[in-house]
Amino acid sequence: MKRRQFNTHLAAAGLGLALAPFTRMAFAQGAPVEGQQYVRLQTPAPVSLPPGKKIEVVEFFWYECPHCFQFDPMLNAWVKRLPEDAFFRRVPVGFTARHQATQKLFYALENMGKLDALHSKIFNAIHVQNQRLLSEAEMVAFVSANGVDGAKFSEMFKSFQVATQATKAKQLTDAYKIDGVPALGIGGRFYTSGALAGTNERALAVAEFLIQRSRQAA
Repeated sequence: MKRRQFNTHLAAAGLGLALAPFTRMAFAQGAPVEGQQYVRLQTPAPVSLPPGKKIEVVEFFWYECPHCFQFDPMLNAWVKRLPEDAFFRRVPVGFTARHQATQKLFYALENMGKLDALHSKIFNAIHVQNQRLLSEAEMVAFVSANGVDGAKFSEMFKSFQVATQATKAKQLTDAYKIDGVPALGIGGRFYTSGALAGTNERALAVAEFLIQRSRQAA
């Protein structure tokens, strides 16, 4: 979903395939091509790796994006198969004020240790249950209904810590030159997406190729 065009809905890709067929399908006519299926950054983006990890994989996403919602189950299965030297994290984009609202929701829950329990529920609330999560009050009602202390959430939502994380997310989004979601950044050097690769399945296969390239260049 392109920046500032987040009300345009495209057909979602199917989710029921295994990753090995993705790779065979994506590489049937040769390896991914730079400038076509992926982009190499002219200036490397910063990476943030815990001890023992060598390659950062970043998903740029937005909770209200229907493509991100459809991609999420496929991505979750893929992440479980990542090599041990790869580190995955999500970065919510903040293109506009509307994007920034759920960006703050993400970081507030992450800081409270509640994100893993509620990440998929947020997607489902928006895309399946048609709930509005645009204002702080709506978010407080949602998290409270899901076992989170609403007052503590509200405090974290408005905190300097969350504001700082949102700023860093914008800086990383700009460094990767992301203009649509979902997108995948690899090792601070490359990015790909369903739009570049052709489908979200192919984007995961391209990401696997880029993880290998990043490892060889390390």
